[in-house]
Amino acid sequence: MKLSQKKIDDYNIELTVEVEAAEFSKEIKRAAKFLGERVNIRGFRKGNIPQKILEQHIGKDALINEASDMLIQKSTREAFRILNLISVSENKANVVKNVEGENFIFTITFTPFPEVTLGEYKNLDAEKVVEPVTDEEVDKQIEALRTHHANLIDAAEDDAIVDGDFITLDYTGTVDGEKFAGGEAKDQPLEIGSHKFIGDFEEQLIGAKVGEERTVKVTFPDDYHTKDLAGRDAEFACKIDSIKHRELPELNDEFVQKVSTFKTVDEYKADVRKNMETNAERRAVEAQRQAVIDKAVNNMTINLPPVMIENRITQMINDLSAQLKMQGMSIEQYMAFSGIDMDKMREDYRKAAERNVLTDIMLEKVADAEKIDVAQPELDFEIAMMAQMYRTPPKQIENYLKESGNIHNVVATIRRRKATKFILDNMAGAEKVEEPAPAEEIKESTETKETTETKED
Repeated sequence: MKLSQKKIDDYNIELTVEVEAAEFSKEIKRAAKFLGERVNIRGFRKGNIPQKILEQHIGKDALINEASDMLIQKSTREAFRILNLISVSENKANVVKNVEGENFIFTITFTPFPEVTLGEYKNLDAEKVVEPVTDEEVDKQIEALRTHHANLIDAAEDDAIVDGDFITLDYTGTVDGEKFAGGEAKDQPLEIGSHKFIGDFEEQLIGAKVGEERTVKVTFPDDYHTKDLAGRDAEFACKIDSIKHRELPELNDEFVQKVSTFKTVDEYKADVRKNMETNAERRAVEAQRQAVIDKAVNNMTINLPPVMIENRITQMINDLSAQLKMQGMSIEQYMAFSGIDMDKMREDYRKAAERNVLTDIMLEKVADAEKIDVAQPELDFEIAMMAQMYRTPPKQIENYLKESGNIHNVVATIRRRKATKFILDNMAGAEKVEEPAPAEEIKESTETKETTETKED
């Protein structure tokens, strides 16, 4: 086998592969056997059809093309192994010569895994900045608790809508005087100030009373998911059906005793502050560690191919789709609810995808440099955690991972996690760190009692 490479641009190369004529002849015979087991020819059993007879029925070109496809797959794998290349894109093959009795020549155009030079990843430092908890923030947290326990009461006959009210309304939307799909509703519930409707739709209803009719004028966003409406002006003829005000409970010792294990407002506020300070400390530590990892990424030299970012975006969207499916929602429903299309979603993911790819590459190279391996008990533990998540026996998860060829992805995840710990253990002035803390926020008050949802009188 003869191999030669040609650089096409900053990211892609063309690999020319020349295979000896004898090998091509063997592949033609293998192709004949393969096809002979899949075609029916009167007078011959499958698998026992002479090559000449097979060629008469399917044509010489069909046999040569099948042999060419088989040899391309086989030779590409061998060429990548010899040259120590990894493709991160779709391989585009082009046959140059496939004449029986002569050397078989083809080209493969692809994006190879980029060259990487690790920079400094040990003894990195980053400042830990703990944001102070202010009285205003504590009060805001307390106010959120009061809002959670608010009652909804019917507005008086002459009361007007104010920010925070819950209303129902009828509306009919038009663009250039014409109704449009999805622009009409009856008894539509709406929280004023929630900004679930486009633009300042909700704000334009403030001051209206029950039974009053108002015309609301808005402009659909340029990136609105319904392209026929994107960027266009619309009018909504609205009629207010009902108004409910939110009545907050008085902040006193009796209320605190009702919703927590504390006896006084001061005790409860002190606990809220303590938990907020704990969260602030944890966020500061996480931000410091992330800054160290980011420095290690920035110290790395790499020319990242755009296709790797696109692949990661696709992976992230597929992951989201799987999560939504478990919740009974499709990705199309999610996009419609969020008011975005696939192009906008991909663009929103782009920056994070690029950073994730760069971080993974850096961590994998650190794992290589530090000879970080994964022991069988570590892999067993990871599989056990996956089994618990999916409520499936560990052996079934392990078999699936092996059969699907994804077991190496699990190993890579563990190696990256261990590489992260290695970098953090070796940051400037650092003590050994434990595994990263769960992302879930510590409850703002660990002593708060379970409560019911907002209720109506």
